[in-house]
Parts: sequence; C-alpha cells; structure tokens
Amino acid sequence: MELKCQIQNYAWGKKGSGSIVATLYKNANEEFNLEESLPYAELWMGAHVNAPSIVKHTGESLASLINKQPKYLGEKVAKQFNNEVTVLSVNKALSIQAHPSKKHAEELHAKHPDIYKDPNHKPELAIALTPFEALCGFRPIPEIRGFIEAIPELSCIIDGQDISDDEEFLKKSFKSVLTCDKEIMIETINNILTRFKEIDFIQRELYMAELFERLHEQFPYDNGILMVYFLNYLQLKPKQAIYLAANDPHAYLSGDCIENMACSDNVVRAGLTPKFVDVETLCSMLNYRGENPDDKLFNPIEEDQFTKVYRPPVVDFAVAGIEIPTSVGRYSLLKRDSASILIVISGKARYGCQAELKPGTTLFIPSNEVLDVCEITDDLLMYQAFANVL
Repeated sequence: MELKCQIQNYAWGKKGSGSIVATLYKNANEEFNLEESLPYAELWMGAHVNAPSIVKHTGESLASLINKQPKYLGEKVAKQFNNEVTVLSVNKALSIQAHPSKKHAEELHAKHPDIYKDPNHKPELAIALTPFEALCGFRPIPEIRGFIEAIPELSCIIDGQDISDDEEFLKKSFKSVLTCDKEIMIETINNILTRFKEIDFIQRELYMAELFERLHEQFPYDNGILMVYFLNYLQLKPKQAIYLAANDPHAYLSGDCIENMACSDNVVRAGLTPKFVDVETLCSMLNYRGENPDDKLFNPIEEDQFTKVYRPPVVDFAVAGIEIPTSVGRYSLLKRDSASILIVISGKARYGCQAELKPGTTLFIPSNEVLDVCEITDDLLMYQAFANVL
C-alpha cells in the first residue's frame, strides 16, 4: 500500500531542492509546491500522531488501518506499530542531547508530562545517505584530558582536573562546561576564537577550529560549542550508520540520513538549541565511558546478495538496506514477520509488475507479505524498516 507521508519544516533543515527530504517528497507527490526558500528537515513515515502517514488510494491514516487490521503487524509484534522511520536533511546542528531509558522515560513523564510527553524510550539508528557529520559518544578519556591541558581557555573553566578516576573526572568536567556562567563562557569562546586566528593550518585541524567556528556562527556563545572537545566527531560516508542507545550523548551536525527510532518524543537537551535545556537531568543519566570513534559505527549483517540489515539490540526496530542493480531482472524482498515501511531513495522499477517504484515511493507492507520487484531500469537503493522480532 503506497503511503503519503508528511514533511516537517524545522529551521535546521536544508532549504529547497538542496534537501533530500524535499526532493523525495516532490518526486512521489508531483502536486507538491517545493519552495526554495523553505527549510525541509524531516520526512516522517509511520503512525505517529504528530505526522501520521496516509494510505494513498483510500485516504485513511496508517494508524486507523492498523487498528482495523491488527493482523498486518504480525503475531510477534505488539498491538501498536511502535516505531518510526524518517529521512533527515540537516543544515544546522541539532542539540547536544540524549534519550532516556524506558524506565527513566516513565519516571520523567510522570514528574514532568509537559516536558517529557510520553513514557517510551527513544533508541535511534541513523544511516547516512550523503556525507553526514555527528558528535556521538564521549571521546577516549586521555584525548579529553589532552584537549583540556592544551587549551588554556578550556582548562580555566574545568573543575576537577586533579581527579584520577576517569569516570568522575569526565562527569565533573562535562558538567562544569555546561553549567559555566554565561559571561565567563563568552570570554572563553572569544579567547579561543582569537587563538584560532594566530595558529597554523595543522593546529587548526588539531583543535577542530572550522567546526568550532561553524557551531559558534549557528549558536553564538552556546556552552555546547565546547562539546567538540568531549564528544567523538564522526564523518559518516553514505551507508555507514550509528546506533544511539539510551543515555548516549550526541548531536547531528549536517548531512542527510535515514533515521529509525522507537515512537517517542523524549529528548533531554543541554546545548546548541533555543529549546528547553535540562542540564541536571542530562548529566545525571549519561554513560560516562570513553570510546574510539570507529567503535560508534554500527555495521549491518548481510542477509542475501542484495540485502544488508542493521539490527540494533532492541526489539523496536531494524532497517534493511536493499540494493538491486539493473542487471537483475526480478527480485523478491525477504519476508518479514512484522509489518514494514519501505522507501525508495534512488532508482526505478515496478512492483507487482504494475505499479511504479521511484525515488520517494513509500510503501506499507503487511507482515509475511512479499514484495516482488521487476523491470529495474535504474539501480535501486531502498530502505525497509520493521520490528526487530526474531
């Protein structure tokens, strides 16, 4: 069943036809008026109440269809289609944030339902469609200590440098940056920016001056700018992925990606945002362990010649990347035990040997149904999200 999905025009999105979100949506909905001056940030696919997908040929919401036909979900899946798949086009950094565990989400929702609006957790998987930048997880602790020692302006606002225990050192240092007085932070950032003008190219690379300056331009004098010295800076290539478990600090910086997550809006923010920040909650919940950048990459498992699946350690979701070359005359997607949502990123073909598959086509596939693809006239790249039932 082909779906009509919904776009979100957040300010951090890429503008006009520079946004994969906009071009995919336009390609599948020719009547859509794409405006070059507008930011197109997210394309939501799923049954979330804030932006429910619609079954094109009936006009019925996907949520309504599932309520009427729960068998579509599959026997192993709960009574709700409890995950969402999204395409993101990021032009401006998203907030320094983390997502609570299921138990913590329930506690936060009970105490502050106006801020944390549901009791569900929000693990996320992001798969790059274009070169994609992100801050993700804490750097190795010796690396963080090295930055603090080498940058006098940073060292001056860090409390607890004499702590030998790595976790306690990281926890205290991280919090001291995020809670630093605004006037002191302004002076600190100004001094660092001045220092960057006086050092050579190699040193600028070492201290990530370009990224620091870019974040300052987007969020002037924000405490979160200094997180470039605490969090791993990742530059993902297309098809590389990161998995964000509960309590993992992160921030998307730029690029386009497929994102799959549990159906929740629970975000605890602490910087690089005009939205509500909750530094105390964030600092109390994080995983304070240092990791190498390569350890943050999440690799898929090959299912067959054309399908690789990204399967996180949660039951909520998995994502299959499906690449079919034009040399293949026909291909049947693997049968899934749960309902799934499939989106075409590139290429052209037909399914059921009748309807057209093209960039932006989005399909809801009931559990245990097989999608047959034929007449492939351009190499296909598709992503299929489904519940992670085994």
